[in-house]
Parts: sequence; structure tokens; C-alpha cells
Amino acid sequence: MESKDMERENILVIDDDEGLLHLLKMRLSAMGFSVTARTTGQEAVEATKQTTFDLAITDLRLRNENGLDVTEALLQNQPGLPVIILTAHGSIPNAVEAMQRGAFGYLTKPFDDKELKETIDKALSQRRMSREIDRLKSLVKELYGLENVVARSSAMQQLFQQIGQVAESDATILLFGETGTGKEVMARVIHANSRRSKGAFVALNCAAIPETLFESELFGHVKGAFTSAHGAKRGLFQMAHGGTLFLDEIGEMPLSMQVKLLRAVQEREIREVGSETSVKVDVRILAATNKDLSEAVKNGTFRNDLYYRISVVPLFIPPLRERRDDIPLLAQYFLQQSMKRSNKDIKGLTPAALHRLMINPWPGNVRELENAVEKAVVMSQQEMLTPDLFPAVSASAESPLKPLTEAKEEFERTYLKNVLHLTGGNISRAAQFAGRYRADFYKMLRKYGLHPSTTKGRSDAEVDELEGEEHLTEAER
Repeated sequence: MESKDMERENILVIDDDEGLLHLLKMRLSAMGFSVTARTTGQEAVEATKQTTFDLAITDLRLRNENGLDVTEALLQNQPGLPVIILTAHGSIPNAVEAMQRGAFGYLTKPFDDKELKETIDKALSQRRMSREIDRLKSLVKELYGLENVVARSSAMQQLFQQIGQVAESDATILLFGETGTGKEVMARVIHANSRRSKGAFVALNCAAIPETLFESELFGHVKGAFTSAHGAKRGLFQMAHGGTLFLDEIGEMPLSMQVKLLRAVQEREIREVGSETSVKVDVRILAATNKDLSEAVKNGTFRNDLYYRISVVPLFIPPLRERRDDIPLLAQYFLQQSMKRSNKDIKGLTPAALHRLMINPWPGNVRELENAVEKAVVMSQQEMLTPDLFPAVSASAESPLKPLTEAKEEFERTYLKNVLHLTGGNISRAAQFAGRYRADFYKMLRKYGLHPSTTKGRSDAEVDELEGEEHLTEAER
């Protein structure tokens, strides 16, 4: 077993035969374990009050003590501790009683090193798996904790504030954003910061599944459900039970599947293909799209009822061109990652290279920036990345940055349009989403020549009502 001292598994051994105790300690140490030896059960029980052990091995017959009684006492101090009983008698009644009283198993003396190692590995396997799961969960938290996401722009900070408000709930969330903005990363951030973080995060790209396989992929199937169903298969809903199911590019889901997904989301139960019974599932749904689903609803390619069911909380991920403050941070992050993969030592980007990155429109967003940095690292023969390693920028993009007021107004106009699209033109939801009073929100729309009726058809009475709110005083609000 190869491991550093600080990672070695700790085994507690109890035997009143000091010769056998010494032999066991030598064998276990040679296998790579850290060993604590005790000659009495009482001393061993005291040791479990001071030290956490991964495994205990005790003789069945100790001087004036019963190994099974010692096992129960050990488990009281450290529940779940695997305990192996050593016995020279190995009778079936002893084995049955050992299991009944909490022991993992037993070894009959004499035993060889191979038998000892196999028994220990079996006893530790579940514990090792739990430790690895905890390590991976910690890694996910490290990668996708809100404080560790590479973003400092005001647009992203506002998004993180919204995520912080909704992550703990089980609300269904619809992520809007252009291709490459990082919708799956944001979905993982939501999962990692939710109460379901200990459960599975299961992702499906709806554009990558043939229509004929969609139902089986989501809900699973029983053996013989169709010609090629030679065995049963669990669906993604079952795999995500207790966790989160992320449906990317949900706008590409066939209409025939949308009604079945709607039922699963509403009823929180699914039916495997070929089965006559339904199964309850505990799954949180996150969805993402780069399409305008309200337009898809109008065009008849997306169900209206499903749209409102999955967009309980709509979140908009801004494109990279609207969060340019993040470009230097992202470029540096991608540089570090690319250097690890290419085994190159590059100190950074020249000011001219960084300027080129800052003024680039990045139609492919964060994904395009990542690819550009990786390509530059591979092609670079100097210690700094220079502008010629990055895509050329059009003459219009090379012009100076816009004045602050103009840039702010452009952002506000785009933001308002996106919020209206996200909420289907519903002013109450849009104002709540933006953190503004309805009347204040409507004033902002009038400022930029926008109107909810351009996003979703409204009656003249509704428009008059909204226009009337503009004239309310603060006290009346």
C-alpha cells in the first residue's frame, strides 16, 4: 500500500498474547498501515476516545474479557468502525454472534499475510470509498464555490448575489445565455452551493440525444421494452435522485418529450419505458438555453406550460463583451491551466496582448477566450504572450473604449431587454428580478424606448395601468 505517513490508515490491534501482537504489528506496518497495539480491551476502548481509527482487530478470547464485548464498546465510541475478530475456534455460532454484535467479520488462526490483507481491504473498502467521495465533494466545492469562480465584474457579482439567494432552495431554475458563457459551470455552482451538494449532479445535452432515445435516456427502460433493450437501464432521473438534473440546451428537446418532462417535473415521478408503474424521484431541475424560449413558445416549438414550469427562477448569464472586467482574470486563469497541460513556463501577457483581449467582441464568449489563450500558449516561443498570438480585431473594435455614461446606458438597455424576455414581458416579475419598484422599472423602460408590449402582447388596459403607475408618489408605492 503506497501512501504518505500523514495519509496512512490507522489500525487498532488488541491481543493479550504479546508475541502475536508484535507479529501483527510488524505485518501491518509492512503493509503500510499505522498500528496502535493494546493488550487489553479496556486500554483499547480508552484509545478510541483519544484517536480516530480506520479499523480494529481484536482477539475473541482476551484475558478476563470477551472480544465481542470489546467490539460493542469500541463501536459505542466510534460508530461504523470496521472490527475484525480473531479466533482459534472459528465456529459458525461465534461468526453469527460476531456479526450480530457489529463486527465486520472474523479470521481463523493461523492465517497468512494474503488472507489478512484481503480481509482488511474488504473491511476498509467502504471507508475508503466514503473518504474518496468526501474528497471529491471538497474538490467540487473548491472548484464551484461562489468565492472561487473567476469573476469580479459588477454584472457577474449581481448574478452571484441572485444565485446565493436561490441556491439553497429547490426552485427550478432556467439559465439564459449565449453559447460559451458558462451555463453548465453556473449550474454546477448552484448545485455545489445547495443542500443537494452531497447528491449527484447529472447533466444532459438535449441537442445531442436522438429523439428515439430521449425517453429511455431520461426515464430508463425495463428489459424487453424494445428490440434492443436486452437489459434494464436506469434513466438520468434515477441517477440524479437526491441531487440535481441539469438539462442543457432544453430548447432543442423534441415536442414529443416536452409533455413527458412536464409531467415528471410536476408530479416528481417517472415511468420507465416498458413499465406499468411509476416511480417517485427527488430531483431538482436546472435547465439552460441559448434560445429565446418565449419566441419558441410563439412559434409552437416549445410548450408554454413547460416554459413557465422550468423558468420559476430565470437567471441571465451576461456575454463576455458585457463583463470585460473579467477578461484579465479569466485570461490569467486559463494561462495557468494551459501551462500545466503544455509544461511551459510563461510569465504572463504583454499590455498590448491584454488590450487586444479587452477589445475583442468574443462572439464565442468564455469558451472562445479559453481556446484562444491555450492556442497562444502552445504557439508561444517567448516568456510573454504577445498580441500576434491572438485573433486579429476589426478596425471598429480597435476604437477607444466608450465613455462611461454611454457604456452604462448600453448595458442597462441590454439588461432590460433580457429581463423582459426572461419574464415574458411580465412587469411584476421583471421588476422583482431587477430589484426595483414596478413604477421605477417602467420609468427605465420609457427612458430607453422599451415597452413590455413589444415582448409579450398586452391589452390596452394593461398598458394604461402600467403607465398610470409611473405617476405614483413614493408614499403611494
